[in-house]
Amino acid sequence: MAIRKIVRIDEEKCDGCGSCATACAEGAIAIVNGKAKLLSEIYCDGLGACLGECPQGAISIEERDAVGFNERRTNEHLKKMKALSEAQKKSETLPCGCPGSMTKTITKKEMPKPDKELPSSESSLMNWPVQLKLIPVNAPYLKDADLLIVADCVPFAFPDIHSRFMPGKVVIVGCPKLDDAAFYTQKMTDIFITASPRSITVLLMEVPCCSGLMRIVQKALEESKKEIPVEQVVMGIEGGILSRKALI
Repeated sequence: MAIRKIVRIDEEKCDGCGSCATACAEGAIAIVNGKAKLLSEIYCDGLGACLGECPQGAISIEERDAVGFNERRTNEHLKKMKALSEAQKKSETLPCGCPGSMTKTITKKEMPKPDKELPSSESSLMNWPVQLKLIPVNAPYLKDADLLIVADCVPFAFPDIHSRFMPGKVVIVGCPKLDDAAFYTQKMTDIFITASPRSITVLLMEVPCCSGLMRIVQKALEESKKEIPVEQVVMGIEGGILSRKALI
């Protein structure tokens, strides 16, 4: 242990965007439960390459008693990270990977021409932001609202979402496969406790990984001890509603 320069992360300011983790060449920072974390003091060289990448100003360099930077251990850590990344990419491209990642060409009998050939429609969006990660727990529009919790891909497969589901509802968007499920569960729990919404409608795609969004909602309801009516709607990849049922 010795007094040296090392990264300090202010979790109150951090919004989990991940810019610092991308900028850190040593892999010392990762997003854990929606917040940037210093994985180990031995991976941080204290040079501060991540400082200018944080849009929230949550990262600074401080001088304190810390374990010294270990180049050998850092290189081993980077090799493991690279191997995990390559393994993940491989699982996403092989047929044995997640069925939701399988490529598919959707053929239409007659494809509409872009822009002027399509009828225009008005937006039914009542709130902003819509991404769960960005929505404040105490946002006034959440109070006593009818929530429409939507998987990221749904609006692209179901173009009538504005007219069929969004009117009168507050929209919350997220992806259970690519985003932090633990963070989402905790944030939804906090929203349910703080805002006491009247109802919840969950729009999912038919792919298996998308069902994780429903599990997040159910877990958040258990944690919050709230009894809120929930409807689940499953959309097909080629458009249309495959199923619709009340769960609570």
